[in-house]
Amino acid sequence: MLKELVEVLVTGLVEQPGQVTVTAVESPRAVTLEVRVAEGDMGKVIGRQGKVAKAIRTVVKAAAVKDGRRVSVEFMP
Repeated sequence: MLKELVEVLVTGLVEQPGQVTVTAVESPRAVTLEVRVAEGDMGKVIGRQGKVAKAIRTVVKAAAVKDGRRVSVEFMP
């Protein structure tokens, strides 16, 4: 569920939506979502001073509260 949420959010922001990949790395208490986008789209996903990335993380963490798990979103080059 969280992986799909991140995919929808990020795909809507980028110019090359086919290049968006989200990988979930799970542990018993936490999930790390690794987001990869085309090199030219990285700035759009991060935003000025990281505001877009922070907003994405906030939305995903709020959704994760339902599952009782910790989640982090990492943007990978």
